[in-house]
Amino acid sequence: MIRKATINDVKQIQRLINSFAERDMMLPRSLNELYENIRDFFVRVERGRVIGCCALHIVGWEGMAEIKSLAVEKKRHGSGIGRGLLSACLEEARLLKAKKIFALTYCPGFFKKFEFRPIDKSKLPHKIWAECCDCPKFPNCKETAVIRNLK
Repeated sequence: MIRKATINDVKQIQRLINSFAERDMMLPRSLNELYENIRDFFVRVERGRVIGCCALHIVGWEGMAEIKSLAVEKKRHGSGIGRGLLSACLEEARLLKAKKIFALTYCPGFFKKFEFRPIDKSKLPHKIWAECCDCPKFPNCKETAVIRNLK
């Protein structure tokens, strides 16, 4: 079942995200950051356990939104959970009347299946760079920026 995350999910969301961060596949997230942004998150839960998460963060510039922290337990890759989480975020973006949605990702091929296309990072709003400047990988980040127009 995919649903909006609750405060009770935060520690499990952090465990999932940081398991990917430990392998240098995603940025780590602090508990504080997750609690402050819990309304952005959708989760996939099975038997009381968070096995997938994804956040939709409204950037505020020209109707832009960002997909963040899309993670699915490794043993569940290829089962459609990531697709379901991303679809939930896309639907919420449409309901909020977002015009464009982007992501910074190490897996651009996944997003291509959802009509995202590569974009030069310099074309994205400068507001997103506030988080990037605090990253230990900045400015040599290997993430690919992808974007999609919403109808």
